[in-house]
Amino acid sequence: MSTTAIAAALQRVQSVFQRRPEAGLDEDAPALSRWTGGMRVVTQHADGHTVSTDMPSELGGSGDQVTPGWLVRAGLASCTATRIAMTAATEGVELDLLEVEVGSRSDARGLLGMSDADGRPIPAGPLDMRLRVRLSAPGVTAERLRAIVEASCRHSPVGDAIETALPIELQFDLPTQ
Repeated sequence: MSTTAIAAALQRVQSVFQRRPEAGLDEDAPALSRWTGGMRVVTQHADGHTVSTDMPSELGGSGDQVTPGWLVRAGLASCTATRIAMTAATEGVELDLLEVEVGSRSDARGLLGMSDADGRPIPAGPLDMRLRVRLSAPGVTAERLRAIVEASCRHSPVGDAIETALPIELQFDLPTQ
């Protein structure tokens, strides 16, 4: 889809949401994960798309699939790139390069429920995350590109979920005895 077509689609949706804000609220598609043995899990989208994960061999997996933690970084990278493309389109900027790389640093002891020498639990999740954005657009200044990226990052749904540490409601479906 062209930049003009993307901008027009976004403007149509925004116009609807301005008239009817409730139309912006929607239940997100659930992700259903099924353990398939060992450390392998297959996660399915409601439309049938699937993604398989596994753990590295050091943690009991086969190491032949991506890890769930990598999917978090991939989700952030993909969401940020999408949001940058949306902002660029609405501003009439034709990008010729857009890459978003997400890195993080983790302590695997947290995954195993271990504590530090002083007894404090080690976090199971990443200790930090880094976003690196590479982009260019013919005739567009570095300052304008930086402004597009910064505005986009403020409105990235995945980035927002990670930064605001959204609480998770835990529900159980257990067999009755």
